[in-house]
Amino acid sequence: MSRIGRKPIDVPDGVTVDVKPGEVNVKGPKGELNQHIVRDMKVSLDDGVVTVERPTDRGEHRALHGLTRSLIANMVEGVTDGYERRLQIQGVGYRAQLKGKALELALGYSHPVTIQAPAGIEFEVPQPTEVVVRGIDKQLVGETAARIRKARPPEPYKGKGVRYADEHVARKVGKRA
Repeated sequence: MSRIGRKPIDVPDGVTVDVKPGEVNVKGPKGELNQHIVRDMKVSLDDGVVTVERPTDRGEHRALHGLTRSLIANMVEGVTDGYERRLQIQGVGYRAQLKGKALELALGYSHPVTIQAPAGIEFEVPQPTEVVVRGIDKQLVGETAARIRKARPPEPYKGKGVRYADEHVARKVGKRA
């Protein structure tokens, strides 16, 4: 029994997908990504449409089927449009600036926090209190943004720290006199 993915992935013009056993390579205008996949999943490319099939309907195969399909779809979107994650810095004296390709953060410590950009990631600082992380690999963009946020996570009393632009920080009341 074989199940074909319900949502086939359309490959836009200018993007090439190379399917090998256990590996998928995607090349596009922004770069190239490759991903190892589980050999049980059958990935095929027909007329610009990528389909993923699973061998059985067992739970682990269904989970791997969805994971494989999502990874390939994210790779195709990454090489065409790319990904970005926006962070906001809140707090008196808290700011960010670029030093070459590295990001230097002043977060209330006695020293600046420097974060190096991994290969394939670029930082942008449109304002001293805003950081944009860009790249073609969704996982690497998310990991890098999480590393920046981890330098000073937002605290619940005054809300100071580094947060995602779309993040809501639950505020606490604090002490009462």
